[in-house]
Order: sequence, then C-alpha cells, then structure tokens
Amino acid sequence: MAQLNMVQAINQALGEEMERDDRVVLLGEDVGRDGGVFRVTEGLQERFGAERVLDTPLSESAIMGAAIGMAAYGLRPVAEIQFLGFIYSAFEQLAAHAARLRSRSRGRYSCPLVVRTPYGAGIKAPELHEESAESIFCQIPGLKVVVPSGPYSAKGLLLASLRDPDPVLFLEPTRLYRLLREEVPEGEYLLELGRAKVARAGKAVTVIAWGSMLERVLKSVAAYDAEVIDLLTLNPFDVEAVLTSVKKTGRAVIVHEAAKTCGLGAEIAATIAEEAMLYLRAPVLRVTAPDAPVPLAKLMDYYLPSTQQIQAAVAEVLKY
Repeated sequence: MAQLNMVQAINQALGEEMERDDRVVLLGEDVGRDGGVFRVTEGLQERFGAERVLDTPLSESAIMGAAIGMAAYGLRPVAEIQFLGFIYSAFEQLAAHAARLRSRSRGRYSCPLVVRTPYGAGIKAPELHEESAESIFCQIPGLKVVVPSGPYSAKGLLLASLRDPDPVLFLEPTRLYRLLREEVPEGEYLLELGRAKVARAGKAVTVIAWGSMLERVLKSVAAYDAEVIDLLTLNPFDVEAVLTSVKKTGRAVIVHEAAKTCGLGAEIAATIAEEAMLYLRAPVLRVTAPDAPVPLAKLMDYYLPSTQQIQAAVAEVLKY
C-alpha cells in the first residue's frame, strides 16, 4: 500500500472518481494546465481533457454560479476556490442557491456540488490565504462541511463527498498538504460523512479537534490519558461520538484554529452543556486563535493554538 501525502491522496480520489463517473468535472483557477496552486489537480487535464478539467477566469462568483448550474442539470462538478479567504465573493451563490436548491424546488432539483478549497494557517502566507472561517458555513442549512485530518481521511471523505446528492464544502488544511504521509489504499473506500473518529482512546479527558489541529493535539496530549476525537465532518458534526466520549471522561477541551467568538467550539460546548451536564466534572474549555485577523508571518506562531496552550487547558480541567 502506497504512502501518500494529502495532495497525492486527493489527486488519486479525483482521478479514480472521474474514471468511474464521466459526470464529474473540475473547474477553477489554474486547476488544468498548472494543476492548481498546490498541484492537487496536476495531470488530470492531460488525462481527462480540457472539457472535464476547466481553467476558469479569476472570478469566484462565476466559478460557483457555473458549478451550481452544472450540478442542477445532472453533472457532478468539483469547484476549486484557490483559498478559503477568496470565497466571500461567492458566498451568496453558495448560501442562497446551492444550499437551498433542494428545499426551494421541493425536491425536484438537487445540487451534487463539491467545493474544494485550501484553508487554515501555518504556511506563513498573507492573511486571506490562511483563513479559518469554517463556522460561518456550518450555520448554513443544506450545506455539509468536511475537513480531513490526513491523507487517508482525505481520500475517503472526498469520495463520499463526490457521491453525496447535496453540496459539500471540502476544506483542505494547507499545513497538512505535505506534512504527513499515510498508507492510502488504491481503489474505492468511503468514509461516511457526519461520523467522527476516535483518534486516540483515553479515560481522563476528551479533546476534540479537526483538520491540522488534530496533529498538534495528538502531540500535545501524549503524556495524558486523553481521548482525542477527530470530527472530520463539521456540519453535521457527530453529536453521538462527542457525547459518548464526554460521558466517559467527564471533561472536555475543544481545540480549533478559528477565532474563539462564535467558532464551532462554542456550538460543541453548548451541546455538551445541554446533553451531558450531569456527567461533567469540570468546565468545558476552548483553545483557539484570538479574535483577530490572521497576522503576517512573524506573528503566526503566536496566533495558532500552541502545544503549551493545549497542555495548559488539559491540565486545568484535570484539576477538578
């Protein structure tokens, strides 16, 4: 079994699904001839032709609008937005049309659209290239939000997303693109959307993370009896998996690289308070980025949640 990084795993998933289903088309800025800014789609235009791997103008709203039309009329488009920070001009198309099409048409139309985009900080690029705004999209009914944490989950989740009948925002942590290598099987395997994974078993505290923060959390809690939950799907997130773990440990720490206020961690903490209050032995703590714009490179190490911050939060809940 091949050891792949996340770029290779996503490329493999796209290639295999395009081979299996000729309705799958890719579109986005530089996805064809150049293979995308991170070379995730490299070689696919040569393999499947320019009619199925389309280089588009520099217009996120046009990319999204065209993809929604393709999806409504029977294709399976995969639209790449070059960075999550560039998606705001296409937000109206995604929220007001793609996510509502099934409801608006009373089931006559669906929108089997996958929007792929690199997201998150840690590569020391300018601010709009390192946005972590996932919670904005998690509040949109009808839109699934998926975040892999490594090459294996990237392929399995992407294949599942490509076959979903409704729109999926597939967030690819840029820091992980070439950081990790894992065994990735050739051929088909799907990871069910909406299901979390226990990345590490433990009994003393539950630590919940996703995307690039999972790797940092696993390193940070090595000396603790911590159970680590990798959400994988943010909307809908796996409430059952979270509550099962928290009821066992009695303590919870949530780690994400988005800003604290109205981040997904707040929703998870509220759910724990509503559904598992009598099991808690300590307050639910969040370790997040500050409520500030993503800084330039020299301040990045002060912006992202650090190992020391994660360990301090775990130690704090263990005092109770």
